[in-house]
Amino acid sequence: MAKTALPVLNTRPSKKEDAKPKKLRVLYNCSKCPAYCCTYEWILVTRRDIQRLAKGFKLSYEEAEQKFTKDIEDYGQRVMRHRKDDIFKSACRFLHPTERRCTVYEHRPAVCRAYPEKSRCGYYDFLKWEREQQGDEDFIPLQR
Repeated sequence: MAKTALPVLNTRPSKKEDAKPKKLRVLYNCSKCPAYCCTYEWILVTRRDIQRLAKGFKLSYEEAEQKFTKDIEDYGQRVMRHRKDDIFKSACRFLHPTERRCTVYEHRPAVCRAYPEKSRCGYYDFLKWEREQQGDEDFIPLQR
């Protein structure tokens, strides 16, 4: 089977798996976003991420791996499981459907902790601009 390019949330720290991102001047506001980053088809997870989730839910590593992640065999990666989403096609299973916030914030994967690794978030910049154009601070441009 040929490998297909898919949207992947992959911002793994280069030296240490869970290295703390350096402090940046943040020019985005996650509380005003519908959690676009949580809708990437592949949100990559590491062994440490699964251990963190297992500890948070008081499960064994194997139980957490089975319950919260899935294996992408052709790529040799594990990713977060998704659920149906009312705004986007699907989203991370831990995204609250109405509050649009992570329900496992303290136990979230390293990739989520590091995202977007820059002082700006491209989606937020677009969202802010589009809302200004529409004159609607709650507008969500959808791509279906």
